[in-house]
Amino acid sequence: MDILEIIGIFVFFIGAAFGSFLNVLVYRSQRGQDWVKARSVCEHCKHKISWYENIPILSFIFLRGECSSCHKKIDLIHPMIEFMTGSLFLWWYLAGFLFFKLSMAPLLYIQPLFWLFVLIIFMAIFISDLNYKIIPDWTVVLLTIGTLIYRLILLSSGAMRWTDFGWSFVWSFCLVAFFFSLWFFTKGKGFGFGDVKLALPLGLILGSWQRIAVATFLSFVIGAIVGVFLISLKKKKFGQTLPFGPFLLLATGLSLVWGYAVWDEYVKLVVGT
Repeated sequence: MDILEIIGIFVFFIGAAFGSFLNVLVYRSQRGQDWVKARSVCEHCKHKISWYENIPILSFIFLRGECSSCHKKIDLIHPMIEFMTGSLFLWWYLAGFLFFKLSMAPLLYIQPLFWLFVLIIFMAIFISDLNYKIIPDWTVVLLTIGTLIYRLILLSSGAMRWTDFGWSFVWSFCLVAFFFSLWFFTKGKGFGFGDVKLALPLGLILGSWQRIAVATFLSFVIGAIVGVFLISLKKKKFGQTLPFGPFLLLATGLSLVWGYAVWDEYVKLVVGT
């Protein structure tokens, strides 16, 4: 096992630990509990969880998915979030190892830190909206401020033009207006206002109208597919709402990587060339 593989394993478990922390942060914040000093407890019997029972992923496996005290099942969402966050950290490390090497200082250090910051905030929003159908305001504020600071650094270093920065605001507000209209006309039943607020930082992150268009389209497609799948499994009934934030985040990630390619293929399909 070489040094890169060892670092990769370390990065994965650091990410899994972040996932566990985000789970606790969101869970306790929604209940008004202290997320700094309070000990983790079993959701069923309130048994205080020891440190060796709180190791991300591994403790779930060793405990066979059960509380050591009452032996009731531990919710699968906990190891799933830990695994997802660990996998995203690992992807960030492997994909960014070569990509960020192409950047010049100070972007060589700022770019990976920014995208890691985005990844962590995305996971906090994902956990909160999936479990509680709430997108916390603090996540939207942090994501917006962090993205603006990053864009200003790009401007000062010459990696971004002021015209592109200005247009990113225009398209972001167009996205906000579109989601606001959905929220307004459905009277909040088919679309949450948290998604409206989230549209601003997501638009700024995507930057261009092509990526924004692709991300918006993909979010509805992914949402429709997941909805039909859940209905087929009888987990949801027709007419029940689903949290839209996770679909927006997934579509944003896909559009960041393949947005321009998808748009080019769409144009070729429409034009017929």
